Amino acid sequence: MPAENEVIEDIELNLIDHLDELRNRLIITAVAFLIFLVGAFFFVKDIYLYFTRDLQEQLIVLGPSDIMWIYFTIASVIAIACTIPVLALQIWLFVKPALKKQEQKIALLYIPALFLLFIGGLAFGYFIIFPLVLNFLVELGSGVMDMSFTVERYFKFIINMSLPFGVLFELPIVMMFLTSLGILNPYVMAKIRKYAYFVLIVIAIVITPPEFMSDFIVSVPLLLLYEISISLSKFVYKRKLKKAEL
Repeated sequence: MPAENEVIEDIELNLIDHLDELRNRLIITAVAFLIFLVGAFFFVKDIYLYFTRDLQEQLIVLGPSDIMWIYFTIASVIAIACTIPVLALQIWLFVKPALKKQEQKIALLYIPALFLLFIGGLAFGYFIIFPLVLNFLVELGSGVMDMSFTVERYFKFIINMSLPFGVLFELPIVMMFLTSLGILNPYVMAKIRKYAYFVLIVIAIVITPPEFMSDFIVSVPLLLLYEISISLSKFVYKRKLKKAEL
């Protein structure tokens, strides 16, 4: 009985240590986000002017608080993008003791890839999807109604058209990482391909205008992302099996 009590105490202490470390990692990430948020406020006006440079319609605000809201929103998106490498690094440091040296090196390579894919997803949403959807909606109301955009609704529209792609473009790296940890099996993901396709196509239809070409332009990259994710996950899975055999 004393031996069993010692084992239970060791498990509890180990769990407490892990929870303390996790809390510290989260605190570091939150502090980094706040630093990036404050730093983004110094450039928020220039960023605002960049996003509205080609807009023919005059943006309006319905109250003084809208100005602060839009500046805070822009700064928050910039801070989130800059915090992703910090978050990825903290996750890597947290799981590092459970990984072998080679796995540690491979996992470390995921950090810049996460950031680049997130930025790539934002760029895809902003430069391709956003103008496509905006032009469709503007032409839909052209000659029928006068158009005036509020700052709040305009930037909400930009975020809704770009931020989801920033998240979805992380799919390949996330699947590779989960495969390297043994959590995900790429062959299972391949078997449920048709269900995944259905979900991705529904997402594409929801975030685009009710028009076939828009749905097609968005659906194809999402389906390609899924196939690329499976291929990369299989590559990691096979390498892991070969190392296990050796």
